[in-house]
Amino acid sequence: MVSTSNNLHTPMYFFISQLSICDIFLISDIVPSLLHILLNNGWTITIIECITQLYFMSACESFECFLLAVMSYDRYVAICNPLHYSTIMTGGYCIILSIISWLLGFSVNLMYIIKTTKLHFCGPNIIDHLFCDIVPLLELSCSDTSVIHLVVYIMGILIVIMPTAIIVVSYTYIILAILRIPSNTGRQKAFSTCSSHLIVVSTFFWTMFSIYAVPSKGLTNTMSKILSLLYTVFTPLINPIIYSLRNKEISKAVQRTFQRRVVY
Repeated sequence: MVSTSNNLHTPMYFFISQLSICDIFLISDIVPSLLHILLNNGWTITIIECITQLYFMSACESFECFLLAVMSYDRYVAICNPLHYSTIMTGGYCIILSIISWLLGFSVNLMYIIKTTKLHFCGPNIIDHLFCDIVPLLELSCSDTSVIHLVVYIMGILIVIMPTAIIVVSYTYIILAILRIPSNTGRQKAFSTCSSHLIVVSTFFWTMFSIYAVPSKGLTNTMSKILSLLYTVFTPLINPIIYSLRNKEISKAVQRTFQRRVVY
């Protein structure tokens, strides 16, 4: 819809289209094997397949962290500097920000992924989880995993903490700018442009922090699985609902497309 509708050729909808591509990659990596596990009460997977699934899952999640930070910056410019918005958020600049997010997402995780491929697994080799995540996978290794844990924590600062800081700072300025708007209608209109992004950010980062920031001893195995499903399955499920179905411009674009097809 974004690519075929001229009225959706804006930075916000461009970033939403990038988010949808990421969600498609993520669920394609997780959901088929997840359904196979649930239907067959388990599944056998090679170590290479497991690490490959881990890499693409981590890359997609990392990209989404960076993209949500970019989207918060886009909302900051739109609300706090509206007169210069079109000159700052140009098409070329948006493409550069998107490419940087993709490159970071698929490169920063390589450090611990490469080290994980060199681990030895000599135990029961049974992952009590719904997919190959880094924590349950490292628990199966009979090698020293302290270096990998350290690398994961360092990567977590870059992937989770830094985008979170950008989002918090951006929305602090956004809220201050909205509060300075004299009319209630203006404040509601400004806040409505950020509400969808805030909902997605809150759900996504809350589950990420719960899984990777909270010590594993503080979570039961069942709770860890449920939280993992939230950011790998539930968030991609509700993103189209939050960003598209409740958006008037996308709804109008869908109606026009169906009307054209009916006429043709």
